[in-house]
Amino acid sequence: MVFNEGIHIDEVPSDYLSHKEKYELAVKKACMLFKMMRRLQEEDNAGMENYRALLGGNLGSAILGDGSPLTLHYVMFIPTLMGQATVEQQAYWIGRAFNLSIIGTYAQTELGHGTFIRGLETTATYDAATKQFVLHSPTLTAYKWWPGGLAHTANYCVVMAQLYTQGKCHGIHPFIVQLRDEETHMPLPGIKVGEIGAKLGMNGTNNGFLGFENVRIPREHMLMKNSKVLEDGTYVKAPSSKLTYGTMMFVRVMLVHDVCNYMAKAVTIATRYSAVRRQSQLRPNEPEPQILEYVTQQHKLLIGISSVHAFRLCAAWLWDMYNNVTAELETGDMERLPESCCCRLLGQLNVDIAYNSFHEYIAYLGRPSDRRSVGRPRYRWIDEVDKDLRELQVLNWVGTALDRRKWRLLLSKTEAHFGYLVKAWRTSAHALPPTVRYVGEARAPRRSPPWDSSLRGVISGFHTLAAGKIGLCVSQIEKRQASGMSYEDAWNMTSVQLTAASEAHCRAIILSSYYTETEKISRDVSAPLRLVLTQLVELYVVYWALQCVGDLLRFTSISERNIEELQNWYEDLLVKLRPNAVGLVDAFDIRDEILHSALGAYDGRAYERLMEEAMKSPLNKEPVNQSFHKYLKPFMQGKL
Repeated sequence: MVFNEGIHIDEVPSDYLSHKEKYELAVKKACMLFKMMRRLQEEDNAGMENYRALLGGNLGSAILGDGSPLTLHYVMFIPTLMGQATVEQQAYWIGRAFNLSIIGTYAQTELGHGTFIRGLETTATYDAATKQFVLHSPTLTAYKWWPGGLAHTANYCVVMAQLYTQGKCHGIHPFIVQLRDEETHMPLPGIKVGEIGAKLGMNGTNNGFLGFENVRIPREHMLMKNSKVLEDGTYVKAPSSKLTYGTMMFVRVMLVHDVCNYMAKAVTIATRYSAVRRQSQLRPNEPEPQILEYVTQQHKLLIGISSVHAFRLCAAWLWDMYNNVTAELETGDMERLPESCCCRLLGQLNVDIAYNSFHEYIAYLGRPSDRRSVGRPRYRWIDEVDKDLRELQVLNWVGTALDRRKWRLLLSKTEAHFGYLVKAWRTSAHALPPTVRYVGEARAPRRSPPWDSSLRGVISGFHTLAAGKIGLCVSQIEKRQASGMSYEDAWNMTSVQLTAASEAHCRAIILSSYYTETEKISRDVSAPLRLVLTQLVELYVVYWALQCVGDLLRFTSISERNIEELQNWYEDLLVKLRPNAVGLVDAFDIRDEILHSALGAYDGRAYERLMEEAMKSPLNKEPVNQSFHKYLKPFMQGKL
């Protein structure tokens, strides 16, 4: 139905548009799209499902391939209002936001501060005489930087700022700030707003910067569901500062779902093209086989397919778990608050792992070490997959930026995340929630259990590995403190190991949740499908066991013979799954209009579509380009 509207059709491919044209086209499409969604919602009362399809699904990326300037309005602005605003504030703001009477965004990251939230410089100082907050950016590094839709689209914004009242700082709190006049869209006095410039991709997202020069807002514009400032300036503290970060958990789960969609697209293109492309010879005097017949190619493709399932199921599991804990918090039950914090951090670390996996996977698919990987049209195919990579630029996850941000996030989040793991290490197992119970159990003094080569046993080995790394870090910190080093310095010196331990914990969670969630799903499916789903889980678990052989040798009782068995198991799984490879990516059900790939279309007409795409280049609109007559011909005749 959506594609019947024709919104996804571009007269000129966006690759040939200017930066300004890409943004203006994105605004046009976004308005048309949400107008249509509003009509569909009124007709079939589908509720938020339509919006989820646009914002967190493949549909939106197909229509707005270079990003939507309205994404943060729905993904960050409205969820923050729902999670942080009082009932009265929600009654006033959310209706206007859902109807797009106002357009909002969410500004937290600053030019000089990102993941270290306590270091944000933007201030919101309460003036009891006028019952207003005064927002100010004291330095250039205090300018908000990167929020989507901020530059020229949004007229309101949730701003995270340091709250000052009665001469005291109370830390980061959310405020809703009007940025532009609702009629003229001109920036209001004291608002310094604009775009951060062209990026590698996602240039329709309209990422912006924002600074304040003593901008005054009403007291009621502080979101006060948790903490409050009374009229006289008295500060009423929330039961926990952790309650402020619920929106970020929602966004992190959305990000994991997004990266699953990107990876599903990439592996669909690669698998379908691998079934079309023929290259070299496996055996003398035989026709060229599909490159899908090469085990090295199966290795590349099938682990990508299983990764999509693993991250999707883990994200859903994490979201359900977080919602259960949050529901308890809403009733005033704070017992599982530390686990709520751990869920949030686990969500961030899972985003790190998921995006890093995608980044490495795309690089791996196009790695020239195997000349059979994609065949002759490699560069065109990699360019198509790179479109997905460019879409990730809005999240600051591309190339070296991805690795730099990953480590910055891990180092800044590790302290809180690992602090929870340390507490688990020092707590009796029976008193711990299921996610970290293995940590408490591993502390019991006993020899490593014999290696279990079953699927459950391998997953248990990852729990042993993670617990071993956690225990080693605790021991290292304690030794360094005993030698006279301060706790902070001991922590910093151990930070590389802390990061590895946190990632090991998350890897164990991903593997175990993939296994348990697949088991639940498999109860209601046919036996052949159950077999394939189980094989995918086995493939993913064994793959990571082989990737982490060094750590498993260090922390478990795995032997060289066990490793050889794992390698044989993995290669057997590749052979068993090979006949289902195309069917497995078809099961992702990504329409051609969404996939937008010449080489990965459902009908397999890769070469015909490749030529059709090539003919869309503006340079092919005329047989002789004007530059020939202006420059080349005079130069060739010695007249230039």
